[in-house]
Amino acid sequence: MLSRRLFLGTAAASPAAALALGQAAPASAAETGLSSITGDAKPIGADERRARIAKLQDLMGRQKIGALLVESGSSLDYFTGIRWWRSERTTAAVIPAKGEVIVVTPAFEEPSIRETLQIGGDVRPWNEHESPFQRLAEALHDRGAMTVAVEPTTRFFIIDRLRQAAPHLKIVSGDALIRACRMHKSPAELALLRIANQVTLQAIQYAHGKVVAGMKATGIGALITEATAALGGEPDDALVLLNEASAYPHGSHKPQEIRDGSTVLVDVGCKVHGYQSDISRTWVFGTPSDKQRKMWDTVRRGQQIAFETAKLGVKCGAIDDAVRAFYEKEGWGPGYHLPGLPHRTGHGIGMDGHESPYLVHGDDTPLEPGMCFSDEPGLYVPGEFGIRLEDCWVMTESGPQGFTSFARSIDDPV
Repeated sequence: MLSRRLFLGTAAASPAAALALGQAAPASAAETGLSSITGDAKPIGADERRARIAKLQDLMGRQKIGALLVESGSSLDYFTGIRWWRSERTTAAVIPAKGEVIVVTPAFEEPSIRETLQIGGDVRPWNEHESPFQRLAEALHDRGAMTVAVEPTTRFFIIDRLRQAAPHLKIVSGDALIRACRMHKSPAELALLRIANQVTLQAIQYAHGKVVAGMKATGIGALITEATAALGGEPDDALVLLNEASAYPHGSHKPQEIRDGSTVLVDVGCKVHGYQSDISRTWVFGTPSDKQRKMWDTVRRGQQIAFETAKLGVKCGAIDDAVRAFYEKEGWGPGYHLPGLPHRTGHGIGMDGHESPYLVHGDDTPLEPGMCFSDEPGLYVPGEFGIRLEDCWVMTESGPQGFTSFARSIDDPV
């Protein structure tokens, strides 16, 4: 997955929107004939979250860091179970090196926050006329924190206002702490990632069998979204790129529709109990040209080279380098130049669609057991079409293991 939120104009449509666009409305979840496959999926429990906090506290103690500040987002969920969105009203947690967690949140949100807080701790509300940053400063003082690490995606205004409320604090990056905790997935996390990817692959299979001439990207995306919901996943935006639009990794404003020889590129994900899938498939509607077939086979080989290069201790960047070297021998590139592969070979994945480390030139992170990645070395010819295949995998002691099987051929592409 590159970044569906940057994608222009071809997100999945609702049935009403599909009709307004002159497309056939997708089936409802009940009409798909699919049933949920997520019933046995177990959410992350309180004991595992407490173990995560214990690991974090040990790391902070070793580095003489007094606390980690985490605002709403996936890391807050990771440590506490709180799933909350970001707005101008600050909700954040202070995770101290010693002692219980303190959560600061708007007073009228306190019952909702307590409902999902799994690890105990203190909830300190603030009213609309009060400062959440003063509450955070007080929480840090009460836990004896003089140095506070900040979760790396935390917005600047929170850091800036905390500085004003507590000018004596030393504020440092919490990136290394988050990476140390979240890069290596537990068996419970791996189980959720596997199920999420199975949901997505089955949703693509469902949509693939229903594509007909004249369909637009939104109609195909709607089929995938409906299937994902029926299978028990929480749908994400379905990125669907047709014809020339497939040559641009995030699509095009130009209207496209299915015709004989159309390139169909889908990049799809969902969540199961907070864990993200990410799969891309590309096929041709009708008869592939020799160029389409050759490019598809080259990308499929690129995927395999990435897998073959992945060995314990190998640097993440070396996987990207190996794929790119093969592509250059085939006449693509060089490097990140078009026609060729302009984006990285893959990215880490877990609770976020994109997590560190990355399969990109220069990333020196050595592969270790429990690290999870996407494998998506696409090829793109501007003005013509592009091919992207993507599957996710986990690094193990015995090598990489895929959550799904690779596509077999352009004639059996899902």
